[in-house]
Amino acid sequence: MIIAITALKGGVGKTTTAIHLAAYFQTLAPTLLIDADKNRSALVWSKEDKLPFYVASQAGSTGLITKYTHIVIDTQARPEPEELEDLAQGCDLLILPTTPNHLDLDTTLKAVELLEPLKINYKVLLTQVDSRTINGREARKFLEESKLPLFKADIPRLVAFERSPSRGVIVKDFPDPRSHLGWSKYRAVGKEILS
Repeated sequence: MIIAITALKGGVGKTTTAIHLAAYFQTLAPTLLIDADKNRSALVWSKEDKLPFYVASQAGSTGLITKYTHIVIDTQARPEPEELEDLAQGCDLLILPTTPNHLDLDTTLKAVELLEPLKINYKVLLTQVDSRTINGREARKFLEESKLPLFKADIPRLVAFERSPSRGVIVKDFPDPRSHLGWSKYRAVGKEILS
């Protein structure tokens, strides 16, 4: 299965989603994460060599793809419409992460407008949801009323997600009492993708 994660805006959890979905898929079969973002965030995250899957640059992935059952692609933020079309046609599922922030939701709607004519399989993932506020519930309601395909699980805002890249680990391996919550949510997303 080939899954691509993209967004028209940075800071919505694109790389975090790519890393954690690759980690989940690796528990099932060999998984490759392709870092196609110019910032190379996934490659930086993997420098400590503690991630349970292999991360390659877009250029370095060509000869590796056939060796893996699952491919997760962390794309660059703000792809051009032509790049979005190529990406959409080359994957089984395109994931659009968004935070509950109004500007991020608006940008997600713009991405969906570009995707609709392509008739591709995509789904929106609500990220950085703070359980102490009503923003997450309001954002979910807004996305549902917009009739967008939406994952059932929301990804919570956790300190562990912010700090795990500096240690080169996924959230479940970060020493924080709420890390298990973050991992369980990405596991739920992975299971939903495969169901």
